[in-house]
Amino acid sequence: MTSNLKLDELAPSPQQDLGGFDIGDRSASDLAAVYDVPVNIQAVLGRANLEVASLLRLTRGSVIELDRKVGEAIDIYVNNRLVARGEVVVVDERLGVTMTEIIKDGDAA
Repeated sequence: MTSNLKLDELAPSPQQDLGGFDIGDRSASDLAAVYDVPVNIQAVLGRANLEVASLLRLTRGSVIELDRKVGEAIDIYVNNRLVARGEVVVVDERLGVTMTEIIKDGDAA
């Protein structure tokens, strides 16, 4: 999946809060080397634990109950690390996620 963002749109402004990540005096050109590094982003709606026997009985139309309630925030992971929570939204007939909370180190409890 490709992004429509341009390099200058990703560059933080000097006043921009980077969630505790201090880039000091570095400019956008200093960080340009990492802009093309791929990251894996996952938005997790919920989880379920099943025994193998229950898993094997699943058929088309089966419902797997997740551990979340309707309207409860979902977890957003970057490279398998919990970084935020958010809400599911629709963007041009596709699913998306609006971040509602940034998780700082130690807050992921």
